[in-house]
Amino acid sequence: KIAKILHLSSSTVHNIIRRFRESGTISVRKGQGRKTILDARDLRALKRHCTTNRNATVKEITEWAQEYFQKPLSVNTIHRAIRRCQLKLYSAKKKPFLSKIHKLRRFHWARDNLTWSVAKWKTVLWSDESRFEVLFGNLGRHVIRTKEDKDNPSCYQRSVQKPASLMVWGCMSACGMGSLHVWKGSINAEKYIQVLEQHMLPFRRHLFQGRPCIFQQDNARPHSASITTSLLRRRRIRVLKWPVCSPDLSPIENIWRIIKRKVRQRRPKTIEQLEACIRHEWESIPIPKLEKLVSSVPRRLLSVVRRRGDATQW
Repeated sequence: KIAKILHLSSSTVHNIIRRFRESGTISVRKGQGRKTILDARDLRALKRHCTTNRNATVKEITEWAQEYFQKPLSVNTIHRAIRRCQLKLYSAKKKPFLSKIHKLRRFHWARDNLTWSVAKWKTVLWSDESRFEVLFGNLGRHVIRTKEDKDNPSCYQRSVQKPASLMVWGCMSACGMGSLHVWKGSINAEKYIQVLEQHMLPFRRHLFQGRPCIFQQDNARPHSASITTSLLRRRRIRVLKWPVCSPDLSPIENIWRIIKRKVRQRRPKTIEQLEACIRHEWESIPIPKLEKLVSSVPRRLLSVVRRRGDATQW
């Protein structure tokens, strides 16, 4: 009758009543069940090793643990032990390599510009290039399958030697998105100057209407070429000095990531479809999103200073 009321099996109710009569409580006594092969001290040593060797595979950690603890440990045992240490295997974020000089320059640049207000960062016109590729099938690293489906064609990761791609240039500010330009062929300083004259300068005039404006670009060769700097100087355009290897400091990099994620979901199959998707998503970025990204620049700089020039979470 009790089992029916509580929606439990008769054996479960019987075991609970028996446990209460024997011990005066329905709680399971500590120490029951099979002992774990790794105790608390072993887990602390395992956690230290994992946090010191963050790029090690579970197999490599298992080999180390077998030798260190002198115990017969399997990969599954170590995998469970890692989870007990409140650790988990993740795909690492991709960040550019930063030498000591790069970090030092990033640190000094961020420290020198920490006093800039959000209002001043909103006067910056951000620009950048990014490459987009046509997706062929599912290019993810993981596939859900059974052990026997290892050689099922639907479980293969397809790749192409040279996927069709587009190089795109764009600019933005906290007040709006600029026009988008798709490069044809290789990029050099002459072509870059044409893009500045046809896209950046008109958008700058339209958006800022004579108000002070600062132009941002990275240190790619076409950007730093003498004919490019001469054009910008001749047009009296103030250029923001930019540290090398610093995409995490530019809000437009976040825009590219947003667009790539949405384009990937739409899965264009041709160059024409890819370009149409990019333009559609570019024009769909809302103003509040732009304001939020630009307003985050002071926090990005503070993070660079705290990390002594190293890469940030952005």
